[in-house]
Amino acid sequence: MADEAKAAKPPATSAALEQVKPAAGAPVPAPVNRPAAIRIDRSTVERVLARAAEMQSASGDEPGVSEGLTEDQLIDVGREVGLSSFHLRQALAEERTRVGAPDERGLVAQVAGASMATARRTINGSPAEIMTNLNRMMIGDECMAVKRRYGERFTWEPRRDIWAAVRRFTAPSRTYDLLRAREVAATAAAIDEQRTILRLDADVSSARTARIRGGVAIATGALLASGAIFVFFAIIGAPLLASLALGAVPAVLGIAGSAALARTHRRTVERSQLALEQILDRLERGETRRPGNFLDVITSG
Repeated sequence: MADEAKAAKPPATSAALEQVKPAAGAPVPAPVNRPAAIRIDRSTVERVLARAAEMQSASGDEPGVSEGLTEDQLIDVGREVGLSSFHLRQALAEERTRVGAPDERGLVAQVAGASMATARRTINGSPAEIMTNLNRMMIGDECMAVKRRYGERFTWEPRRDIWAAVRRFTAPSRTYDLLRAREVAATAAAIDEQRTILRLDADVSSARTARIRGGVAIATGALLASGAIFVFFAIIGAPLLASLALGAVPAVLGIAGSAALARTHRRTVERSQLALEQILDRLERGETRRPGNFLDVITSG
C-alpha cells in the first residue's frame, strides 16, 4: 500500500507547475517584448547632460560636488559619452588659461569698444620653454618690462625710460602697438607633453578711459556753447523756435564728435589684437627674435 501511494503522488516539479498555471477561464498574459536598446546621438547626450547639471544646480542637491573630479576622472567621464581624450585635454587646458574679463556690456562698450584684446593659440613645447621665449620677445622686441610673475603667468607693462624712448625713435618701422596697453598678461597651460595652450591679454582700458573723458569734455563744451547761444538770442528777442534751433547746433555737433572720438578706441583694440596674434605666429614658427641693430643691443637691458 505504501508503494502504491508513493507511485500515485506526483513529482514535486509537476505540483509546482500546476500551482503557477492560470485558473480555468482566466486570460493568459501576453508575452513581454522588451524594446531593443535605443542609441542616443551626440547632440542629445550634450543636451541631457547640460539639462541634468542645470536642474541639479537649481535644486541645490549636489552630493559629492565639494570633492570634485580629477582631470583624469573628468576625461574618463567624457570618454564614456563618446568625447575624445584629445579634445578633452585641450578643453581642460583652455579652462586653465581662462581668466576673469571685465563685463563688456553697457553703453561704453557699445560705443567705444572692448577694454581687452585677447588671443589664444596651441603651440608645440612646454609651458616653461614657451614662457621663456615669450618673455625674451616682450622685453627685446616689444619694449615691455616684467611687472609680475606667478606660476605659469607673466604680466608686462610698457617701459617708460629714456632708453626705451630712444629705441622706439630709432625704429620707426615698428608700431609698438602694445605700448598703448596698461599691461599685457600671458597664461600657459600644458595640454600634454608636446603641446601648450597660450593665452595673451592686453588691457587697453586706460586708453578707452582717456578717449571717453575727451569725448565727455567735447560734449560738455558743446552743451555750454548751446546754452550760451540760446541765452544770447533770447536776450535780443529772437523767436523761441529760432533760438532753440540755433542753440541745438553746437550740442548736436558736440555729441556727434564725442561719439566719434570714443569710437577711435576700436582701432586701438584692433591693433592690439593684431600685435598679440603676430606674437603667437612667431612663437608658433619658432621665430623668437627679430633682426635687430646696435641700439637694440644696448637698450634691451
